This record gives sequence, structure tokens and C-alpha cells, in this order.
Amino acid sequence: MAVAAPISPEHIAIVKSTAPVLKEHGVEITTLFYKNMIAAHPELKNIFSMSNQSTGAQPRALAAAVFAYASYVDNLGMLKAAVERIAHKHESLNVEPDQYDIVGKHLIEAVATVLGDACTPEIGTAWTAAYAALADIFINRERQLYAAHEGWQSWRRFKIQKKVPETSEITSFYLFPEDGKPLPSFLPGQYISIQVFIPQMGHMQPRQYSLSEAPRSDYYRISVKKEKGKQIGVPGLISNMLHENFKEGDVIELTAPAGEFFVDPKDDETKPIALISAGVGLTPMLSILNSAVDAGSRRHISWIHGVHSSEVRAFKDHIRETCAKDANNNIKATFFVTSPQEREVQGVDYHFAGRTDLSKVDQKADLFLDDARAEYYTCGPYAFMKAMEKYLVDAGVAPERIHMEVFGTGDE
Repeated sequence: MAVAAPISPEHIAIVKSTAPVLKEHGVEITTLFYKNMIAAHPELKNIFSMSNQSTGAQPRALAAAVFAYASYVDNLGMLKAAVERIAHKHESLNVEPDQYDIVGKHLIEAVATVLGDACTPEIGTAWTAAYAALADIFINRERQLYAAHEGWQSWRRFKIQKKVPETSEITSFYLFPEDGKPLPSFLPGQYISIQVFIPQMGHMQPRQYSLSEAPRSDYYRISVKKEKGKQIGVPGLISNMLHENFKEGDVIELTAPAGEFFVDPKDDETKPIALISAGVGLTPMLSILNSAVDAGSRRHISWIHGVHSSEVRAFKDHIRETCAKDANNNIKATFFVTSPQEREVQGVDYHFAGRTDLSKVDQKADLFLDDARAEYYTCGPYAFMKAMEKYLVDAGVAPERIHMEVFGTGDE
């Protein structure tokens, strides 16, 4: 984590003392903060998800982050993982250093407004110093991330060269850079941000989608599930628009790949990995699996995937073929189907009926619980990932070996 500007012991003590009141009034503060900031700077609507604003997810997430910062301002190492995740998200949205001044101004003003007379000058001064230190951490880390992209900073135009329906819900988009220049590589498991213009809103909206293919220099692939998009009463938000409105030959804008959820190809390939996903959560796992295969890795990989029905299980043939072609038998797939159809045969079309239950798989061959070096990657609905994490931790897996891809705000 980047080094912060020093905060005085007095300021640290004051900020920590405000943690209880921030826990109580945090959402009220952050809701007011977003309302006032976006009203004063409507251009920021292009950065923030209006869906998350409408549902309250973004204010809740920021409130939790502010409370965590107040609680650990004297031990920022405790926040390292959260800072890294947020910095990558900021990078993917092309957040600029001067925007931190805007955020700081409106956040401190919101704190003062909600707390009223309880926000003494000393508290205001301490929080101003604490925010400046945190902003420095993010600005410095994001500068490092931007510098790694070979001159690609900001949005870049890509042509949808090909659309391939994978299931009735998921479609893959093959995205080629309009300028024809080679694409930088990325770490398997990372995502890109796209932005599209929403006519009903009158501004752009960004979303993040995992890259679902191994790194290539000519195109990126994302595989997008068509979601309902009902949160703010606007039909066709992002994923629906991609499915219904965007056709081959159309252009969308992307930022460079980002994200702290990945498998480093340079990592020790003798360490086994378990890729545990549900539904469209398989997309970053595909990138990880395909990258390992393309590199000729001899790593043991367990693919564990759950879906409601086999008809919406994307890439099932690809996964089976990948396992069948593995001459070393290092790749094994296990499929859970919540509601198998009568015509489906257990052991052929799927392995287990019902929701994903890690107790049903071979604890050594599929979960590598006898290997303290094994790493675990989970992606899917937040409740699913937490359930997988709990099982693994209860089985003796160290939490630092469990990696979750948290999209959205992570406020759950």
C-alpha cells in the first residue's frame, strides 16, 4: 500500500473517537454527500452507477468504508485489501487526482451538516487531515496502476466484431480496438470497464465485466448476462442494452484491464487452485483456466460450477473439451445443477443435483484440503461466495488463500 502523508497523533485520536457516531449516522452522511456532490458536479454521473445510488448501495458502501477508516486510521495495514480493490475500481473508471478534492470538500461538509454542533472545529480539522492522507494513498497507488498500461489512460474505442450467444441469458462480445494497435496483456481474472450512453438519463454509465478469455493482443472478450435492470425504473440498463441494442460493428468505450482478483501466471504452478463459481461468475474463471491451458501449465485445477439449470450453463462444452484434452489429467470439472431436467443423466450432464455444496466433492482431489499451498477463487452472488468462504475456513483453509471477486459496491 502506498505511503500516506503523516497524520498527527492528536488527529488520529480524534478520528478514532468519531467511529461510533459515524457508525450510527454514516449512511445519512454519505447519502447527503452524494446528493450534494452530484448536484454540484453533474459530470460525475458518468462515473457513479446511478443504479447503486438509487438502491442506496453506494451510500451504504461508502459509510462502511468511512467507518472502517476511522476504526483503523492508526493501523492502515488492516485496510490494505480494501484499498487495493477500490484503487483498481477507480483506475477502471479513470478517476483523476483533482476529483479527490471535490470528494473531500463535499464529504467533510456532509459530516459537518449531519453532526451539527457535535462536529467541533477540532473534529473538522482532524478529518480534513485524515481524508488528505487517504486521498494521497489512492492517488499514488492509482498513478502506479495507470503507468502500467503502456500509455493507455482514459476511455478507448472498441468495435464489437462478433456477438456469440452462449445461452439464453449470456452473450459473448469480441471487442477489437478501433485504432488497431496491439492490446496490453492482463492478469487472468481481471475485468474491464465499459461505458455507454443512456438516452433516458442523458449521460454515460459505466459497468465492469470480467474478461472471459486468456490474454490476447488483438481483442478482448467479455461474456455478459442479461439482467433485469429494474432498480431505477429504466429498462435496458447496460447489460440489456448490450444484448438488445448493440450489434456487430457498433463501437463502445473501454478502459484498460484492472482488478486485484487474478492468478499470476508467474506464480508457482505446483500450487493447486480451485475455481468455484455460480452462474455468470464463471467468466473470470474461464480466463484463468484458458490462460493456464494456453501456457501449458501443469497446475492442478479444480473447476466447480453451479447453475439453476443446465440450459443456462455457459461454456459447458468448452469445459468438458478442456478436461478431455488434458493429457496429464490435472484439470477436473464438477457441475452442480439446482433443478436437473428429467432427460438429464447424473454423472453425464451434471454431477450433483441441488445448490453448490462443497461437502459433496472429494475433499482432497477437488478441494486440495490436504495441501496448505492451495488457493481458492470464488465468483458469483455475494451470499454464495460467503458460503463458500465459510466452508473453506471451517475446513481449515487460511482466509488469505481465499479470493472473492466482489462486483458492485460490496456493501452486502
